[in-house]
Order: sequence, then C-alpha cells, then structure tokens
Amino acid sequence: MTDPAHCFERHRPRLYAIAYRMLGAVAEAEDVVQEAWLRWHGTDRAAVHNAEAWLVTATTRLSIDRLRAAKAERENYVGVWLPEPMLMAAPATPEQIHEHADDVSVAFLYMLERLSPDARAAFLMREVFDADYEDIALTLDKTQAAVRQLVRRAKLQLRQGAPREAVPRATLQRLLHAFADAMQRSDFHGLHALLSDDAELIGDGGGKVSSFASLVGGKRLAQLFYAGKRRFRDGLRTDVVQVNGQWTLLRFIDGQLESVQSYETDGERLTRVLVQRNPDKLARIAAALAQR
Repeated sequence: MTDPAHCFERHRPRLYAIAYRMLGAVAEAEDVVQEAWLRWHGTDRAAVHNAEAWLVTATTRLSIDRLRAAKAERENYVGVWLPEPMLMAAPATPEQIHEHADDVSVAFLYMLERLSPDARAAFLMREVFDADYEDIALTLDKTQAAVRQLVRRAKLQLRQGAPREAVPRATLQRLLHAFADAMQRSDFHGLHALLSDDAELIGDGGGKVSSFASLVGGKRLAQLFYAGKRRFRDGLRTDVVQVNGQWTLLRFIDGQLESVQSYETDGERLTRVLVQRNPDKLARIAAALAQR
C-alpha cells in the first residue's frame, strides 16, 4: 500500500464532502475527518484491501454518530438551526465539480435535516455519491432491503420540500443582482416585484443576534429589506457570490459581514430566503473574505 498519509490526503476531499453533507457544519465535518485520519493511522493497513472503501465507511459511521449527538443538541438550539455556509472556489477538475454540485447548497442541507442519521447517510451515498446498495449496506451494517427502504423513504420526505423543477444558475444570479440593486436603491416596489406573494424568510441568529425564525409574504419581506436599507443607508452593502455552490447574497453593515442569504426561485421570482446571521457560523466566511 502507498504511503498512508499520501493515501489519506488523496481521499480527503471526498471524506470532507461526506462529513459536511452529513453534518452541515464546517468544524464538525473537520473533526470527523480528523478522527477518520487518527483511526486510519492506527489501523492495521495490511489487512485493508480497499483504502477508499475503508475511509468512506469510517467517515460515514463517524458522521452518523456525530449527527446523532448533534441532533440532540440542536433540539435546544435557540431559534431555527440552519447549516453553516461555506465559500467555495470555482471547481477546476471533474472531481471538484462533482464535490461542489447543487447537492451542497444551504437549501439542500437544510432539507436533509428532516432525515434520520441513517437515512441521511443512505440517501447521500446513493443519490449524491452514486454508491451501489451493496456498498451502502456494508457501510451501514444493514441489509440491502433495509437500505433500499431507507433511500425510498428519504426521497419521499425530501420531495415535499423540493422545488418543482430545476432552475438554471444564471436565472438565480440575474434575480439576485436585480434584488441587490433594488435594495441598494431603496426601491421598495422593485424588491416587492422580485418576491413571490408567499415568499418565506427563515433566519438563524443562534441566540447571539436577533433574527426572524419565520416570516411569510412577499410584501412583508420587501418591507423588511427596505427598512434595513433605510436604517443603515450607505453603511449597508451587498455582494452576490457563490456560497455552497449556489449564487448567494452577502449583506455587510459598516464593512462587517452581517448575513449570508441563500435564495430559492421558481424561475421568475424569489420564493424563499435562508438568512444565516449567527456570528459563529459567519466567522469562517468573514475571515476568508478578509484575506481576499
């Protein structure tokens, strides 16, 4: 077998992709990958016939254990828990394109929260990482029939919150630029026109800052964004960048990152916005932006 450190580093992007999609939190995903490395370093590698399969299995099982503990903690979370967003560089290789696909969007990770840890792992392995049922069964220590049932039920659960049809990324990008422009111009009617009548805002302040857990109605959302611009005036700035593989709006107050806003669209108007305001979950993006 090749050098164990080199072997692990070769598979690290895939392992992190699994852990982050399972947990929706950067630090927790990094902890899982580090624990996988420690186990890999301590195992009898002469007995390992397939290093990638061993590492994927270890990372998946560690992620399931971590998610079970996290779910208990998230029950006591103040307000709505939203995934931690992550800035992503433009993918350069086919492998990176796969790892940075739509299935890592904040909206998708938020939907995954409704699944049990085992169902989430089975669904991700099958639908995102294209694993066959035999491998999933070995990883989860279940029968293939049980795994098929887990995946089928997960699909049914997720279908309830999924958009009716896929919308080109360029469409969302265009709508977000128009929305950001209307916000900067204090154009209430422009903001309102870009939001669907039943548009919904879901916010995560983590108990650290104020945030709407849920706000419904295009007019109400337009009033909220309009009021923010009127309040902060030139101190408010927006930027449209790619976060978690999707076009996203960053809002800055007096030069400080105030929120990461992930939008969904029906192709004509904006239908939902997930607003991350928890400072702890913004820290990594703020630090990365400061280095640019």
